[in-house]
Amino acid sequence: MSKKTPESPEQKSTKGIHELYAEDPAQADRRLWGREVDPESRRGFLKRSSLLAMASALGAGAIPFASKMPGGLIPAALADTHEPFMLKGKDGLTVLNDRPINAETPAHLLDDMVTPGSRMFVRNNGLPPEMEGIDPESWTLEIAGESCEKPMTFTVAELKKKFKHHTYQLQIECGGNGRSEFVPSASGNQWTTGAVACPEFTGVRVRDVLEACGVKSDAVYIGYYGADQHLSRDPSKEAISRGVPMSKAMEDESLIAWAMNGEAIPWLNGYPLRLVCGGWPGSVSGKWLKRIVIRNKVHDGAKMSPPSYSVPKNPVAPGTDVPKPDMEIIGSMPVKSIVTSPKSGLTHTMGKKLAVRGHAWAGDLSVKEVYVSIDFGATWQKADLKKPANRLAWQYWSAEIEFPEIGYYEIWARAVDSEGHSQPMVVPGWNPRGYLNNACHRIAVQVA
Repeated sequence: MSKKTPESPEQKSTKGIHELYAEDPAQADRRLWGREVDPESRRGFLKRSSLLAMASALGAGAIPFASKMPGGLIPAALADTHEPFMLKGKDGLTVLNDRPINAETPAHLLDDMVTPGSRMFVRNNGLPPEMEGIDPESWTLEIAGESCEKPMTFTVAELKKKFKHHTYQLQIECGGNGRSEFVPSASGNQWTTGAVACPEFTGVRVRDVLEACGVKSDAVYIGYYGADQHLSRDPSKEAISRGVPMSKAMEDESLIAWAMNGEAIPWLNGYPLRLVCGGWPGSVSGKWLKRIVIRNKVHDGAKMSPPSYSVPKNPVAPGTDVPKPDMEIIGSMPVKSIVTSPKSGLTHTMGKKLAVRGHAWAGDLSVKEVYVSIDFGATWQKADLKKPANRLAWQYWSAEIEFPEIGYYEIWARAVDSEGHSQPMVVPGWNPRGYLNNACHRIAVQVA
């Protein structure tokens, strides 16, 4: 973009770029970038809301740090796509799929320190039990498995009575969050940045319940089973049945929860009972929880075997067909951050400082530092970072930014975890299912 090229008849067109995209995306790509762009990498920005954001962000044409922008990167103004869709109990989420229901939260709606229930993303693998058929008074949880000494069944009331209650703010993120940025495209819901949340959960420790039932010395894993149905409605098939190693299950923060933010867990997020193992892929935190099994081997439930929630053990070329033995199950999620304010597409007045803020998290680790950049990662400014409410909660960060001249900018956020691992500036190693994309989040700003 830093090199001036001769004008073509397309570039001389008086039509607005948004009109061109509506009529001929390939021609619009050539006009903007001098080349064609993979339609999948546009991530649906042709939708009306994104077109307006694009038009306001790129209208002036000036991009002060254009020469520093990584080659092939689609500007943040063009990558925005946030069309709300109403779901019961949810507010402003973008639906990616309706069977099963999957919906993400636009980054600017994740600005709260503690994620409200109405803003928590929805990631389902099967069909949730009907809300009308759920009776929390008669709901039971069975603890069993080959490494369980005394299998037992508890009602929710018995769990509340027999075990100490604990409340933690816990970060949950879908393993495929950011999948839409992989090229070539990876299969699955094309999440952008909004499959993450950090509500407050209340329940009892998994450890306390398992120990009450007796854990044999050969125990290595737990697995869960929920009341959600397989999409086929075949009762012999599980929609999903995953789990975690015993070391993760026995952590203080691993909960069997019945409340979120002091209220009943939202229906689409697991009411009336769910497992919560923060910092790992959200798929290990089973919803509509009915059964936990203590295993003497790695759990072998639905979506436990590759390629589900698994990545290559070693880097592979994009598009590679990776053999199952060469893949490993995802554990702790990588360091990541988002910008929650301002909303991407903002027009800002030159000469005024811009307040920017967001959240950062790092799986089982904590975040040590957060940086922001306005020149596509050429230089970085350190942000103010707060401590987490507790282990496995995300951390709030903030910064003030000054712009040197008018034009189009992108604000990038980059977090570094407690072991020194930093977010990559662009999409990390490709994998068949598009997991673990922790590339820097960025928003578009027009300074006028």
